[in-house]
Amino acid sequence: MATLVLTITETLRYRGKLGQWSWALHRIAGLGTLLFLFLHVIDTSWSVFYPDLYKEAITQYQSPLFTAGEFALVACVIFHALNGFRVVLFDWKPQWWHRQADAARLVFLGTIVLLVPTFILMFGHVLTHYNEVPFDLGLPAIINTQSKFAAGAVGIAIGGLLVSAVYSIIPGVNQPKKGKFSRFDSFMWTFMRVSGVIVIPLVFGHLAMMHVIQGVFDITSHVAPVGTTVANVSGTAPEFVAIRWNQVVAGVFIWRVYDVGLLVLAVIHGFNGLRYVVNDYVHNIIVNRGLNIAVLATAIGLIIVGGLAILNAIPTDAIRMVEQGVNALH
Repeated sequence: MATLVLTITETLRYRGKLGQWSWALHRIAGLGTLLFLFLHVIDTSWSVFYPDLYKEAITQYQSPLFTAGEFALVACVIFHALNGFRVVLFDWKPQWWHRQADAARLVFLGTIVLLVPTFILMFGHVLTHYNEVPFDLGLPAIINTQSKFAAGAVGIAIGGLLVSAVYSIIPGVNQPKKGKFSRFDSFMWTFMRVSGVIVIPLVFGHLAMMHVIQGVFDITSHVAPVGTTVANVSGTAPEFVAIRWNQVVAGVFIWRVYDVGLLVLAVIHGFNGLRYVVNDYVHNIIVNRGLNIAVLATAIGLIIVGGLAILNAIPTDAIRMVEQGVNALH
């Protein structure tokens, strides 16, 4: 904790070095993106396993608070992607290190250049929506749902700490390890660079389709999702997702392949970044190991849950039959 406090205070009073701010903002943007990824994978899986819960989740995503959060998310993703590319570039070409400050300025400039038109287009969706729908914060529902997510995250962390505490009983396991990086650490260092570059077009494509060309408000409209040719007849969130995942191009479920690739790369990249943060600021061996266990378990769980949802997407005809049955009851 002392290390974290020192990092925050020194960052706030730091003068004259752009690299420190780039480093701090890179981590903040990465953690912010990871928080959304955690929520997004779980609630999107509900479109298959718990359609009613997914409808409620999308209703909350269409609220003013989540709308503001969506703008923050896009800003985090764009800055983290551009700055991450800068890191990869200078790791690849260390002879360019004397141009780090210039590159950092270009990252900030590039972020602004990309965000201005993106925010304008996103704000257009917001204005259209609130011209038709009353402005409602929906705080009670949001607090109720997000408190459950928070409780789940705390539960996972506590579980990891308990496993670590039990494991610590084994003689010798709590001795600090000294020496060079392990092969695993070396591999993950390389993976972070490679995955960071590969995931940029996937993430930018997803942002363009789901947040710019169409927005969260279009998920419950009767339009066809971007990249598909079938309209959302029922106008429900589960059918929107099903149409997208059931789109076939040249015999391939193109968006399932796309989303599985994005899921695996983003989750491993993001949670390994969280592992770095834990290792930087948590020095107690038992607590550090417990949090790393929680990080690993969460990453594996998200990949399994998200992957199963994508592979088991419900046919749109089945969703329409259920919707028609529900409407008939009402």
